[in-house]
Order: sequence, then structure tokens, then C-alpha cells
Amino acid sequence: MEYRLLGRSGLKISTLTMGTMTFGGVGWAKMVGDLGVTQAKKMIDMCIDAGINLIDTANVYSNGESENIIGEVLAGKRPQGVLLATKARFGMGEGPNDSGLSRYHLIRECEASLKRLKTDVIDLYQVHEWDGQTPLEETMEALDTLIRQGKVRYVGCSNYSGWHIMKALGIANEHRYQRFVSQQIHYTLEARDAEYELLPISIDQGLGVLVWSPLAGGLLSGKHRRNQAAPEGTRQFAGWPEPPIRDENRLWNIVDTLVAIGEERGVSAAQVALAWLIGRKAVTSVIIGGRTEAQFRDNIAAAELKLTEEERKRLDAVSLPPVIYPYWHQLNTASDRFGEADLELFGPHIKQ
Repeated sequence: MEYRLLGRSGLKISTLTMGTMTFGGVGWAKMVGDLGVTQAKKMIDMCIDAGINLIDTANVYSNGESENIIGEVLAGKRPQGVLLATKARFGMGEGPNDSGLSRYHLIRECEASLKRLKTDVIDLYQVHEWDGQTPLEETMEALDTLIRQGKVRYVGCSNYSGWHIMKALGIANEHRYQRFVSQQIHYTLEARDAEYELLPISIDQGLGVLVWSPLAGGLLSGKHRRNQAAPEGTRQFAGWPEPPIRDENRLWNIVDTLVAIGEERGVSAAQVALAWLIGRKAVTSVIIGGRTEAQFRDNIAAAELKLTEEERKRLDAVSLPPVIYPYWHQLNTASDRFGEADLELFGPHIKQ
């Protein structure tokens, strides 16, 4: 297992992170998975034995039950060096202050997560989604307070747009608050929108990148194929609505290429999709999840798979996003002055 620095911090995390949205099975999360303590312990032990040192969850996963299960499994016996990450922002009640990124809600939910996780400190505390009604100054100050109180070690964001991130970092710098060390984003061969701004920002501003749902909710696993119904037992079979697919033919072209490369290499299509992400310069770690030991075992194997340059070009050929404005203008007129961050988007588009 390879370990990479998380942004500009000195914290090293494994290139694979364990995702736990399949723990609990309460409410909407039941479509994703419903693993209990006994099953979760097997998965956690397997991931730790493979060298994965970060476990990611959120308070909203099964209304806190995912955190409860992790706390039960690791209570009093958390292995040395194993890190915990969780998130807050979404509703945890029906009251007017039971959601959002206000100081009130963030501090209350952090303390609740600490209790459920049965730990004294959260290693990476992430704001789970944008809140356009709470001033960013308030959010960043609350996160800084949690670090100074010793309840949190590092902070990150998730599902922010480019201007959200830059404004938050500017406020942190201005007020000398602790800044985000990472962003957690959706990024796959099928959905490469992050290459327009989020990945270049990560390179320019020194943010780590954690990728959620790297197999597009299972669509890139190889189990879903063109002109076939969703297999029983998958998220799509259960009615899971994410991610949105805007070009179905493009999706199946990507899947066909993943399956073909997988067959040539003697590995699963899922491993090829994960290896492509791990090999992206801006990506720090890819979050893997599953309902079964077999799914986790297969995903873990992706950490050792290195794709060739020719294989990457084949995947680019079926998945490369169009260059939208203002980027097409920059590509036509500014390529003589591109920097490292620019090339995260433009690199594959520049003719050699």
C-alpha cells in the first residue's frame, strides 16, 4: 500500500480509504447496504490488514448508525495509526438548526460524532456540503475552534465548487484560521467534471483529494452492461439515483473499454477504474466501499495495479470531457504559458 501526504499537511494516508456508507442500513442508506457490527468488523479488519489507514464516514450515514458501528468495532482497540474521518452538514433532526454549517450545528454534531465513534478526537472533520445561508466566516471559525479544543486534528470540505473553496481558503488565510487540507469529491471516468476547476485548485492550493463513489455507484464495476437490466443486489436495482448519467452511450463505451482492459490484464473492470483514479496526479486517496468481503477484496487489489500509458490513452479516448468556456479559449491562445495546475485539465487535449 502506498501512502501520500494529505495536501499541505504532514499527515500520510493510504491511496485507498475505507468507506462505510454500507454500515447500518437505516432510512435512505438501506439502498446502499445494511451491514451490522459483525460484518463491519470483518470488513474493517480486512482493510486494516491490507494497509488502509483511513476510515471515512458521516453523521448522516444511517442517521448516525454507521458511526455507532465503527465506534463499537474499534472501541478501546483502535489499531495504532488508524485514522477516522467523518462529516457534518445534512439534517440530523427536524428543528430549524438541525442542519447546515452554523457554529451551533457544527460544534454540536462534532461532539455527537465523537460519542458515537467512541473516540476523543476526529482526525479529519469535513463539511459535507455547501451551506449558502451561513457566512463562511462563521463556518471556518467554528472549525478552527474545534481544532483548538483538541476535538479535531484536520479539516476538509466536500462537494464544494471552485469559488466556494477559494473563498473559504481566503477567509482562513485572512483570519489565520486552520485551512482545509483536503476536499472530498465525486470523480470517475464517467464524471470528469472535477478536472475543470476542482483538481487544478487542489494542485495550486495544496489540497488533498479524496474521491467518493469512484465506481459511479457500481456502474463502472463491470456488472452493468449495455442493453441489460440492472443486476439484482446492486444499488441501481434498489433504485439508487446517483450519479446522473447524461450520455448513456458514452457510459457504456467507457464500461466496454474497462472490461476489455480488465480481461487483457486478468483483473476486474472495477480494479481498472480504481487504478485510473489512483494514478491521477491530484488524487490522494480513493474511497472504496461494498456490501461483501469479495467486493472489498477486489477493490483493495486495485492498489497494486499500474496502468500503462497506452491503457490510459484508451480510457481517455472514450471519457475525455469537452473543453468548455473559458478553457477552450485558453487552450487556443494561452498554451504557451500553462502552469502545472492548468495541465491537469489541458494535458490530454494538447497535441504532441
